[in-house]
Amino acid sequence: MSTRCFAMCKPGVLNRRLIGQVINRLENKGLKLIGLKLMTISPELAANHYAEHFGKPFYEDLVSYITSGPVVAMVWEADDCVALVRKIVGATKPSEALPGTIRGDFCSHTNHNIIHASDSDESAEREINLFFKPEELINWVDESEKWF
Repeated sequence: MSTRCFAMCKPGVLNRRLIGQVINRLENKGLKLIGLKLMTISPELAANHYAEHFGKPFYEDLVSYITSGPVVAMVWEADDCVALVRKIVGATKPSEALPGTIRGDFCSHTNHNIIHASDSDESAEREINLFFKPEELINWVDESEKWF
């Protein structure tokens, strides 16, 4: 059954000109891109996005980084999408992210992690609704689905 996952390339990805490589890795796995936008995040949206981290020592750094420049917000669709995206993205701690994952290949510091990915179907739904209006998600027929 097809599910959705929210992913967001953080300001460092654009600064380092890596957005194409990140999207390419997700597409190469056979994931279907149904939402994409370049945007800046307001402090209010950042606070909603990181609400579960409020009060933690790293919270202010998270909000400061995510609002420091443009991000690329994405919605992907596939069978077991969250698990697939999380595998491609890699572990949050750079020292634990395996080579071949996005974080393993491009990230060296947790505070400047280059990508966010939903950690559950429930988080994905909440995050998709925070960043996208329903009409911004495009359900298109993927003729290549039979190959993946």
